[in-house]
Amino acid sequence: MDYTYFADLFREFDLPAQGILSRVLHKDDRLNVTAFGFSAGQELSTHSAPTPAILYFLEGEGEVQLGNDKRAVRGGSFVYMPPNLPHGISATSPLRMLLVQIKESQGAGQ
Repeated sequence: MDYTYFADLFREFDLPAQGILSRVLHKDDRLNVTAFGFSAGQELSTHSAPTPAILYFLEGEGEVQLGNDKRAVRGGSFVYMPPNLPHGISATSPLRMLLVQIKESQGAGQ
């Protein structure tokens, strides 16, 4: 059985002094999990993705744009996004986040 295990996610990626860092933690044909670290003031501009996704904020504070809505986020905040929802992220303090992209199964809808 294949699995991915991290004893302490916070040790797997550092918060950058400047910019945005990302690290793929797990990737297979059904799921992609990426850890992101943002320095204060950094922003991921509004974009969309063809798959459903989850954002889980581990620490820090920021704002997430979801379609026309803006929501404050902090450590513990959770967001589910359906496919093609325009979204963006800005960090008001150093911020750690997990992105979980869920790939549609090939047999979906049949």
